Amino acid sequence: MTAIRITEPRSQLSVTALLLPEKAPENAAFLLAYFGTPRVVPGIHAMWTGPEISCPVPSTDLEGQAYAKPLPAENATLNPQPGDIVLSYVPPRMWGGNPNAIFDIGLYYGQGARLLFPIGWLAGSVVAQVRVEERDRFASACGVIRRNGACDITFSLMEA
Repeated sequence: MTAIRITEPRSQLSVTALLLPEKAPENAAFLLAYFGTPRVVPGIHAMWTGPEISCPVPSTDLEGQAYAKPLPAENATLNPQPGDIVLSYVPPRMWGGNPNAIFDIGLYYGQGARLLFPIGWLAGSVVAQVRVEERDRFASACGVIRRNGACDITFSLMEA
């Protein structure tokens, strides 16, 4: 089984999320291709969705890449649960006329999350889940990120 290692040193974030390819095959394939080499992605606490660290994939990582294609909602949710890793896809020009598609990796760490944005409700795909035994540590580290502000989060693939 493939897993994603998620780390950020300042907050001491260091967790493993199990990929869910049987429930979200196209979204999992995106992450497998994108994390084929370890990636550092900017992270910031979300403003609209509640207890989430939002990690928008930089547009420079998407240009000309075969994996940067429209994604369907798979294993869809509007209310992510603690430990859910949600991949959200926003088509070009949907959000504020942005000409680029948006791919956002959401790290959900607490109760009460919702995928309600200024553009309305947008279902995201639960593509991985943090191991149950790591969720308290995950929530604590995400709380530190919330208090400290923007950071760089490292994602890498591993065998679980």
